[in-house]
Amino acid sequence: MSGAWLALDTATALASVAVGEPPEARSTTLLEGPRTHAGGIVELIDRTVRASGLAVADLAGIVVSDGPGSFTGLRIGWAAAKGLAQERELPLVAIPALAAAAASAAAVLGPVPIAACFDALRGQVFGAVYVLRPERLEVVVAPGLWTPEELIAATPERPRAAVGDGAVRYGAALEPWTGARTLDLRALRPTGASLLALQPLAGVGRRIEDPASAEPDYGRPAEAQARWEARHGRPLSHPTRSGS
Repeated sequence: MSGAWLALDTATALASVAVGEPPEARSTTLLEGPRTHAGGIVELIDRTVRASGLAVADLAGIVVSDGPGSFTGLRIGWAAAKGLAQERELPLVAIPALAAAAASAAAVLGPVPIAACFDALRGQVFGAVYVLRPERLEVVVAPGLWTPEELIAATPERPRAAVGDGAVRYGAALEPWTGARTLDLRALRPTGASLLALQPLAGVGRRIEDPASAEPDYGRPAEAQARWEARHGRPLSHPTRSGS
C-alpha cells in the first residue's frame, strides 16, 4: 500500500507520532507523560502531519501501536486512530508496541535478539523478544506478561540488549542476562518511525476491518475491571481484550 501513512504509538508514557511513506518517516514528534496524552494527541498528530509537508487528506493509511501496554495510553491512541480511519475511510493496521520498541533498538544494533520490556507494575513487565531481519520480523518470544525472571527463563537465546521503560526499571535483573546496559527509548529512533518501518513487513501487523468495534490487546484487564471482578466473583460481561 503506497502513499503517506500516519503512525501513532501511545502504549507507554512516551507518545510518538510519525508520518511518511513506509518504511521511511518524513516527520516525527514526541510527547512525554501519560497524563498529557489525552489532551495532546490531536495537536501532536496535526503538528506531525504539517511538518511532513502534507495534510490529513493526503494520508493513505494509519498504523497504530497494539498492546500490551498502558491501558489508558492505548485507549487514547486507538480512539484517535479509529476516529481518523472511520472519518477518512483509511486502512488501519495495528502493530505491537513491543515490536516497535525492539525495532528502534535494532536500528542501532542490527539483526540480533532484542528484549523489549514495558513496565507493567506489580513487579512485572509486558515483554517480548524479537530479531528484526532485513525482510521480516522474527518473534523469539511472543508478547506476554512476565516477571523479569520468567521472561529470562522463557527465552531460548540470550538477547543482545533490553529496551523500554520496563528494561530500565528492572535493569539489575536484565543487564546480567543481556550483558549490556538497558536502552532507554528516549535515546533511540522514535517508535512512531519504527511502526512505519515495520508496516510493509508481512505478518507483523493485523488489519483492523471494523474500527468501530476493534480494541487493542491490553495485556491484562484494567485495574478498575480487576477490582470489580474480584469484588463480584465473576467476569464483566464485556471485558477488555487481553493477551496471553
